[in-house]
Amino acid sequence: MDKSAKIKAEMLSRFGENQPVTDEYDPAVAVKCVNGTFVGKRENSVDVFLGIPFALPPVGNRRWKRPLPAVSDDGVYEAYYNGKSPIQTEWPTEQASYYPQGEDCLYLNIWRSRDCPDDNKSVMVFFHGGSYGWGGTADPLYDGRNFVTTHPEIILVTVGYRTGLMGFVDFSTVEGGEAFPDAPNLGILDQIEALRWIRQNISGFSGDPDNVTIFGESAGGGSVSLLPIIDEAKGLFRRVIAESGSVALTFSKEECADFTRRLLKESGAHHMDDLMRMSEEELKKVNEALNMYNNFPQRDGRLIPFDPYEPYKNGMTADIDMLIGTNANESNYWIGEVGGIVPYLFSTPIKFENDMKLLSSADRKLVKYAMSRMKVHEIWRMTEFYNEVMFRLPAIRQAERHAQNGGKVYMYYWTQPSSIRFRGACHAVELAYVFQNPQETIFTGEPADPALTKTVGDMWANFARTGDPPVPGFDWIAYDEKLRATAIICRSPHIKNDPLKAQRELLSPLLRYMINASYATLDYNVPFVRKAVAIAAGAAVGAAVVGITLVKKLID
Repeated sequence: MDKSAKIKAEMLSRFGENQPVTDEYDPAVAVKCVNGTFVGKRENSVDVFLGIPFALPPVGNRRWKRPLPAVSDDGVYEAYYNGKSPIQTEWPTEQASYYPQGEDCLYLNIWRSRDCPDDNKSVMVFFHGGSYGWGGTADPLYDGRNFVTTHPEIILVTVGYRTGLMGFVDFSTVEGGEAFPDAPNLGILDQIEALRWIRQNISGFSGDPDNVTIFGESAGGGSVSLLPIIDEAKGLFRRVIAESGSVALTFSKEECADFTRRLLKESGAHHMDDLMRMSEEELKKVNEALNMYNNFPQRDGRLIPFDPYEPYKNGMTADIDMLIGTNANESNYWIGEVGGIVPYLFSTPIKFENDMKLLSSADRKLVKYAMSRMKVHEIWRMTEFYNEVMFRLPAIRQAERHAQNGGKVYMYYWTQPSSIRFRGACHAVELAYVFQNPQETIFTGEPADPALTKTVGDMWANFARTGDPPVPGFDWIAYDEKLRATAIICRSPHIKNDPLKAQRELLSPLLRYMINASYATLDYNVPFVRKAVAIAAGAAVGAAVVGITLVKKLID
């Protein structure tokens, strides 16, 4: 059995559908909520509630519509199993993609410890990553048992939301699309509805509705960066932890248009009625063809501002405490996603040369100069370019803007590496540490370092409780534009002021281009491809030798 088959078998073994409770149940693991009483399971000292609905199922005539609140209900229901994952393509690094999928995916999970009798616990709410096209709460990486066992003063919640084809699509150019104005940002609206449900009900689980921290990684980090600048979300949380994500992980209306064109072509639809008639299975098949072209949330000027940094600058977020950071080798994650170092070696220059077309002549010269200062092979220079303009510099800009109006913000830079070859401190490597799940080695390669796992868990929990992440022996001070104090997170965490200062100063002007991970309009008519074709046409053997030599240099 290959690795993917093993993951799928494991995910399917966990599946079940929660049913009404018709006989006696243990009231100690039952919580009355606005939409029913939910009965969880006790596992050692932890009460686990899985698959609680927080909104009406977005199915039938509610497909591609904003979520509606769950209706009042006096029934009693099991909370034993995760809700379904949102529709997505199965993918080895997204373990929840192998869990049963469906449109009916708006469910959340809650973990609480019985070891802390406090009836007013701090609440941490996690939104998963996955490029806004993958992911789900069933991923074992996000299991909350260990976290609340080691931090019994915290209630942990993980939230499912619509992704990809069902969560982020613009129908404004489709006949009948005017009836679906919220479709470009449904996943974000799902998150807001979940936070409303949590505010109404979390006290029944011993949580404090006035001390909620939202946190997320990648698309989840982007989500929790966007929520503070959305009027509908005001008052639903107090703190934010954004891991490897910022407001930069968004698309313009123009960037979103390509996905719509592809959807109509792939489905054969001409009108919204055609799309609404499609079965769930038909949607899954269409999604298989389109998943790599997923949209990010749209800067539509309605829900999300055209300039998402501006609300941070004008003080809209000043009442929110923020912890934000990125990993040193974010982009190395995609070495695995594209199939290994050789495909990465040939795909990255194509993406890079496409993005260079967007820049002015002066800015292309700036990039060339900045990269000439990096004393590594050209492929790693391109990789570092994306680490900076897609991840670190947007996080810094967000932190700067937040601090300018008195908002408290802490900055980190994760350098503890994965043991997987070529990955370094890649995207998502910190998740096993944060969730206290060192046995989940999909990104770390080997079990997470126990001491660092404890330190990171304590930092995140301290921030959620008090707004300050320092732990004994580590004086982590707030970020500002003068010192730019940054926590370097590794086996020996320490503070460094303004790390990679020269790169920050050189490349920050490029943030206005909002360079992102869109592959929808990738053009292969670029110098790198033309050169490779010419070499191959002239001497196939020579091209192979060049390729092998280049790979060897990278490996060595």
